[in-house]
Amino acid sequence: MTLVNVWFILIAVLWTGFFVLEGFDFGVGILHRYLSRDEPDRRTVINTIGPLWDGNEVWLVVAGAAMFAAFPGWYATMFSAFYLALALVLVALILRGVSFEFRGHARSARTRGIWSSLLIAGSIVAPFLLGVALGDLLRGLPIGSDQEYAGTFFDLLQPYALWVGVTLVALCVLHGSTFIALKTTGDVRDRAKRLARRAAPFVAVVVAVYAIWTHVIADKGVLPNPVEIAAILAVVAAAWFAGQGRDGWAFTLTTIVMAAVIVSLFTELFPRVMVSTNGSATDLTISNTASGSYTLKLMTIIFVLIFPVVAAYQAWSYHTFRRRLNRTEFENPTEE
Repeated sequence: MTLVNVWFILIAVLWTGFFVLEGFDFGVGILHRYLSRDEPDRRTVINTIGPLWDGNEVWLVVAGAAMFAAFPGWYATMFSAFYLALALVLVALILRGVSFEFRGHARSARTRGIWSSLLIAGSIVAPFLLGVALGDLLRGLPIGSDQEYAGTFFDLLQPYALWVGVTLVALCVLHGSTFIALKTTGDVRDRAKRLARRAAPFVAVVVAVYAIWTHVIADKGVLPNPVEIAAILAVVAAAWFAGQGRDGWAFTLTTIVMAAVIVSLFTELFPRVMVSTNGSATDLTISNTASGSYTLKLMTIIFVLIFPVVAAYQAWSYHTFRRRLNRTEFENPTEE
């Protein structure tokens, strides 16, 4: 296995890690008002990710930086094609970030409602547009022989890519509901469990359509590959465990589903990194977009030295803030 292959796998791992970790953050943002009956409930839901959400977003930054350094040709074409879409993603992520802070300091219910709406909107728009972008990599875009994007913004809005976006938003809702059930007590936990149980069959259908469509788009027949089948089975199992009140298992299974969906897309894409609708001769591949061997060697050394430290720190953070939250902790309106 060459370093080019290794770095394609590592980038797939980074994207997978981002959606697994930030996926439940997005879900909490989407659901925080729906699962709450009053302000203490909403503060309880939001604080399940309070110490974690900003660290989870680092995975997106690292994934983008790894693409830039390891596959500059891929990065240049992708980011020029998705310039407007990615700008909207950044706006959505910024709105999410500031809404956490400003909502906590708002003194009126109306102002808190505005920030809550922005939190919900940002938590939907970001995974949806990122899903559209990832779907377009496999579905194909007009790319010239010079590796330049030759289409418009509306060329990105293809049915398959839009379905990938819908799939990721649906998964974020399910993933977030199982996380909230795992991290809370009382009525909030009960409502999260009910939502997970009711949403799981719908999400299973969405994931099944995604799995079959992805396999067909990749021109590999109709029957999904083992990773895609695992995603479908894991959704069904998550519904059962959610109904049984097995919060830990339900969350573990939604984690598996999210990971399997992202891994399946990169598996079907390999060894290409962007499919061209102008013919396979103009596809971007790991070979014709990669950096030189010296750069890849240097990146590998840095990754081996730094990544275990970052992973250990994040694992420690999750361990430190592992306890369940109760609404009584947030019934004081002046408490942060």
